[in-house]
Amino acid sequence: MTKILIIGAHGEIARVATRLFLERDDIDLTLYLRRAKRLSALADDPRVRLVEGDAQDLAQLKAVMPGHDAVYANLAGPMGRQAKAIVKAMQETGLRRLIFISSMGIYDEVPGEQAGSVLDPYRESAAVIEASDLDYTILRPAWLDNQDIVAYGTTRKGESFKAPGATVSRRSVADLVLKLATTPGLHLRESLGIHRAG
Repeated sequence: MTKILIIGAHGEIARVATRLFLERDDIDLTLYLRRAKRLSALADDPRVRLVEGDAQDLAQLKAVMPGHDAVYANLAGPMGRQAKAIVKAMQETGLRRLIFISSMGIYDEVPGEQAGSVLDPYRESAAVIEASDLDYTILRPAWLDNQDIVAYGTTRKGESFKAPGATVSRRSVADLVLKLATTPGLHLRESLGIHRAG
């Protein structure tokens, strides 16, 4: 079994990704979030473990991480501090694989737009992760929608973001998270923009 730890498991993309993970029979999930009762509908699933915790709590993160194959983080708020705690906990527990949701615009890669301070938490967290020795993949989606479709393309750091005016589905982002978490060696130490395609 592949064991995935989802930090920020009540997030909208995370909930879609949880559904996709559970459609496979070779994945166990630990869902880590501040108020576990929000996902109580999953409590009876034998492949799901609910853990109530804060993404800045180093001791709590270190306690939950052993035994997992990958960490997928989907956060908001003080993302720089959260990223520092997650990176440190992973390094101290020997966990290597991190998939982290960020935002388009953190490298000023959107043609014709200069992103303001609203993206600072995303920039800070990406800088922390990129400075680490982890096997990370940072995902920078465009504006999101809830269409039940998988239609996306990617760009790498240093490339202009494609189709920044078009929304991309949360299901598309979750599909890429699933691929990254279950395919060893895929897009290691890369930052990928995710845009609508098709």
